[in-house]
Amino acid sequence: MPNARDGHQHQQLMRSWKKPEPLFSLTEEWQIEEIALQLGISQGTVYCLVHDILGFHKVAARWVPRHLTEEHKRNRQHICSNLLERYSREGDNFLNRIITEDEIWVHHYEPETKRQSMQWKHTSSPSSKKFKSQPSAGKHLLTVFWDSQGPILEHYMEKGVTVTSVNYSNMLKE
Repeated sequence: MPNARDGHQHQQLMRSWKKPEPLFSLTEEWQIEEIALQLGISQGTVYCLVHDILGFHKVAARWVPRHLTEEHKRNRQHICSNLLERYSREGDNFLNRIITEDEIWVHHYEPETKRQSMQWKHTSSPSSKKFKSQPSAGKHLLTVFWDSQGPILEHYMEKGVTVTSVNYSNMLKE
């Protein structure tokens, strides 16, 4: 196939283009450069074919903290309903007595940029979601206790220490 950089050839190719049998899987990541090499045409022509003729657009995935199963969602709803019932019976005194604890791995890593995560999608395709599951350069376990007034205790677990009831007791004595 001749180089389609020439404007006339480019327009002629666009008018005569018929949607082919898929030359590549649309479910996998693919690059304009790779398709241009495979078809022996310019990257600009491939871009026009993919964007203008096939109707694909490059979009970034939406970041979500984690994927919750239906069971996780039901458990959260049940717990929230119970807490709302207690609040309706006891009022603000109930809220002031709540102490909450959570643990989280604090990761430090080089995140993938939004541009690096972009993919070609057709306008009728569902939007992509990207879960934060990149390997980290390192991590520390942070335990936080807080009440209605704010944080009470923040504790970073030393590397290699196992979380046990003894460690929790020592942490609360600090």
